[in-house]
Amino acid sequence: MSTETDYYELLECSKTADDGTIKSSYRRLAMKWHPDKNPGDDAAEHRFKAISEAYDCLKDPQKRAAYDRFGHAAFQQGGGAGAGAQDFGGFSDIFENIFGEFMGGNRGQQRGRGGATRGQDLRYDLEMSLEEAFAGKAATLTVEVAAACEPCSGSGAKPGTSARTCTTCNGQGRVAMRQGLFAVERACPQCHGSGQIIADPCETCGGAGRVEKEKTLNVNVPRGVDDGTRIRVAGEGEAGTRGGPTGDLYIFVHLKAHSLFKRDGTTLFAVAPISITTAALGGEIEVPGLDREAAVVRIPHGTQTGKQFRVRGRGMPALNNGQSGGGFGDLVVQVEVETPVKLTKRQRELLEEFQTLESAEGGKNNPRQTGFFDKLKDAWNELTD
Repeated sequence: MSTETDYYELLECSKTADDGTIKSSYRRLAMKWHPDKNPGDDAAEHRFKAISEAYDCLKDPQKRAAYDRFGHAAFQQGGGAGAGAQDFGGFSDIFENIFGEFMGGNRGQQRGRGGATRGQDLRYDLEMSLEEAFAGKAATLTVEVAAACEPCSGSGAKPGTSARTCTTCNGQGRVAMRQGLFAVERACPQCHGSGQIIADPCETCGGAGRVEKEKTLNVNVPRGVDDGTRIRVAGEGEAGTRGGPTGDLYIFVHLKAHSLFKRDGTTLFAVAPISITTAALGGEIEVPGLDREAAVVRIPHGTQTGKQFRVRGRGMPALNNGQSGGGFGDLVVQVEVETPVKLTKRQRELLEEFQTLESAEGGKNNPRQTGFFDKLKDAWNELTD
C-alpha cells in the first residue's frame, strides 16, 4: 500500500477514537472488502490488505503511539522499525513468524486445520460497591461479541456450499518466503492463512463466518472479590473462525470508594469519632458493619485520638472462603476524640469548673501535654546556654 495513505482515514476513524471504535470499524470494513466476498477484484484485495495493515498498527498501543508521533516514518528504515517494517512490523513479529508454530501461534490465537482459529478473549469492566463485594452479586452483563453466523454455522460459505482447499498453499495456510539469508513462513496471500477459498460466501456474514451481536449473560460474582479481581467465564468470548473454538470472557472488578470503610485485603479500616467524655471515662460505641449488624467497640478510659481497636472476624470474607461462615478478616476501628461544639450554659460552666480543677492538679490529667512543654523549655534553655 502507499505510505501516503493515513491509517485513520483507511479505518474511517478519528485520531481520538478509542480501541473499541477502531476494532468495530475494522471489522465492518474487513467484511466489506474481504477477497472472498469480492472474488477477482484486485482493488478490493488491495484495500483489504491496506486496512489490515492499518489495524495491525493501531490496535497495538506502542505502534499507535509511534505512528501518532512520526507517521509512516516510524516504520520505515531509519524511523525505528528498520527495513522491511511493512512486511514484519518489527522484531517481535519476525520471531512470531519464525517460531510461531512452535510457540502456539500468533498472539494467543490458535489456528487449526481448515483455517479454524480460536476466538478472541473479551474483557468486561464491572463496577461494584463494597457492600456487593462483601455479599456477592448476581450480575447481568450485556456484551457485544462476534458470534458464529447461524445460516452458515460459522463456515463462511453460503448454505448448501462449502469451501475448497487453497491450491497455492495446499490447504496449509502458509507459504515459504525467502528474506535474505532467512527462509520464513508467511500467511498464504491467496487464502490469507485460512487454507481454504470460499467461492460463494454466505450472504449474512459476507464470508467471515461471524456476525456482531449483543449477548446478555447472568454471572454470579462470588463474595470477597477485591478491586482488580479477574473472573474468567469460559466460552463466552468471541466465536472462532471457520468453526474454531470460542474465546473466554474476563470480568475485571472495580470497587467504588466507600464513605466509611477502607479495605486492605480482608481487613476493613474505619475512623470513628468519640466524645471527649467517652474518651475520658470510657464506654462503648457501635460501628455499622457490612453485614448489617453493628460491631461493638469497648473504649477504655483515657483513650487518646488515633488509638486503634481490632474487632476479630468483622472484616471482608476471603475470596471463595466466606460461604461457610469462616475465613473473614478483621475490622480495625481508629477513634478520633471530637471537641464538643455549641455548648449550653450549663455545659460551659461544668467545663470551666473542670478546667479549674485540672489546673490545680498540675497537669496530672494531661501527661503528654505536660511532657511536651517540659521538652520545649529544655530546648529553649539549651539555646540560651
